[in-house]
Amino acid sequence: MQLASRFRNASGIRADMPLSDDQIRAVAPSIFAEAAHESRSARYTYIPTIDVLNGLRKEGFQPFMVCQTRVRNEEKREHTKHMIRLRHADQIAGREANEIILLNSHDGTSSYQMLAGMFRFVCSNGMVCGETTSDIRVRHNGDVVGDVIEGAFKVLDSFEEATAQREAMQVLTLNQGEQAAFARAALALKYDDQDSGAVPVTESQILAPRRFEDRRDDMWTTFNRVQENMMKGGLRGRNRSGRTTTTRPVNGIDQSVKLNRALWVLAEEMRRLKG
Repeated sequence: MQLASRFRNASGIRADMPLSDDQIRAVAPSIFAEAAHESRSARYTYIPTIDVLNGLRKEGFQPFMVCQTRVRNEEKREHTKHMIRLRHADQIAGREANEIILLNSHDGTSSYQMLAGMFRFVCSNGMVCGETTSDIRVRHNGDVVGDVIEGAFKVLDSFEEATAQREAMQVLTLNQGEQAAFARAALALKYDDQDSGAVPVTESQILAPRRFEDRRDDMWTTFNRVQENMMKGGLRGRNRSGRTTTTRPVNGIDQSVKLNRALWVLAEEMRRLKG
C-alpha cells in the first residue's frame, strides 16, 4: 500500500486491495461530505460522491486509489476537490485494467466528472484515456441525478474503444527516430516553453525502461515508458542555470489528469499517422 507521502499536492492513498471507507476517510474526508460548502448558493446542486461510489460498488467496481487536494483553508478540507479510481472485480489480475475515474468537489472548484482510465499493474501507474473516450461532466445545478447515472454507463461503454486503441498500439513498431520524436513531443507537453533550456532532461532519459519487459519497441511500450518517467519523476538533469536538478513527480489532481490525457492523445495520434 502506498500512502499520502507519494502525493505532493494532494493527500491520497493507493492500495492493491479495495479500500475501505475508514481508509478513504482518513485521507480524503471530502468524499463523505454531507452537504455543499456554506459558500455555495441555493442554486448549487450537491452531488454526494459517497453515494456514487456506493452505487458503483454495487455494480462490482471497487476503489483502489483516492486522493484530495490540499487546502490552506482548513474550513474547506471537508469539501475540496477529490478523485477516486475504481476497477471491476474481474480485472484485478492481468497486465492492465480499465478504470472509472471520478472527480468531484463540494466547494464549487470543479464540476462532477467521470473519465475512462487504464491501470498498468507492472508499474502501478494509472493512465487516463484521451479525448477519444468518455469525458462526462455534470454541473452542480438543476436535476443532476439522471445525468450522473447516464454518465456512468457511457464511461463503461467507452472501455471497449480504449482497449481497441491499446491493442492497436501494441502491434505497431516504432524505430529509434520515431521514439525520439514521440519523447520530444511529450516533453513539450510538460515543459511548455519555447526556450529549450527550460527542459531539464533529454528524450533518451524519458525513453529509458525501468524494467526488462519495457525494452520493446512497440507504440504501447514506448508510451508507457515515457508516461511513467514523466509522471514519477526522479530523473537527474540540469535547470536553466546549468545546476543539477531532479525532476519532480506529477501528483496534483489537475496536473496529473491533464498530462495523462495529453500523452494518451499524443500516442493515439502518432499511432494513426504511423498506422
